[in-house]
Amino acid sequence: MAANPALLRNMLRTYGKQITTARRLARYRRTLRSAGAEDQVEISREAKRRELVHKVAAEIVESLIVTGSENPVVVDIKKELETAFKTKFHFAYPPEDLDLQIFRVLGENDAVEVTGPERVRVLEKLWHIALEKVDETML
Repeated sequence: MAANPALLRNMLRTYGKQITTARRLARYRRTLRSAGAEDQVEISREAKRRELVHKVAAEIVESLIVTGSENPVVVDIKKELETAFKTKFHFAYPPEDLDLQIFRVLGENDAVEVTGPERVRVLEKLWHIALEKVDETML
């Protein structure tokens, strides 16, 4: 198969430009490193761990609590929340809403939505328990 010389020249020219650009960037990085001008953001291991604990706890509160996961951490969080308020709760995201709804389970087929200051207290307690449990179980 014969190669078109114009296409071959164009490809080699593009390749040459890429190599030149890569060399310039490498030189620029070396200059920055030697001058100490690169920004180096270092956070402690504890701060990284705390950030990861918050991410995992948020994931648990936002999705796993609602889906009824059988994850042992999720089950422990729910049990502790139910013990703290001496009642069972059901969490749901209705299709038309973006906000989490919390229902206090009164009977087998009866539930009342938790609203106002009580809802805030339940969410705060849920978040606090989730953070504690995730922090305990993380290595």
